[in-house]
Amino acid sequence: MPKVSLFVRLEAKPGKEKEVEKFLLNGLPLVEDEPDTVAWFGLRLGPSTFGIFDAFPDEKGREAHLSGRVAAALMANAEDLLSTPPVIEKADVLAAKLPG
Repeated sequence: MPKVSLFVRLEAKPGKEKEVEKFLLNGLPLVEDEPDTVAWFGLRLGPSTFGIFDAFPDEKGREAHLSGRVAAALMANAEDLLSTPPVIEKADVLAAKLPG
């Protein structure tokens, strides 16, 4: 069971909503190469509000993800795509249901 997670809130710049959506869709193949990212979701929370939720077995996995390819791509594109910097929240997982 995952023990720790991240929730990242993203607010797209006006007119950049499709690009943020595309960024999230393109992020999935990058996290598939991360063995300690046991769950990853790209989310649309509203017309211009997006998010990422991911979960990890331990702090080591979470830190590896934060220094991984998706995080690097997000930070490299944040100024162009987002109206505010990403809001990254760390959370403990209290309960989870995952396949397998």
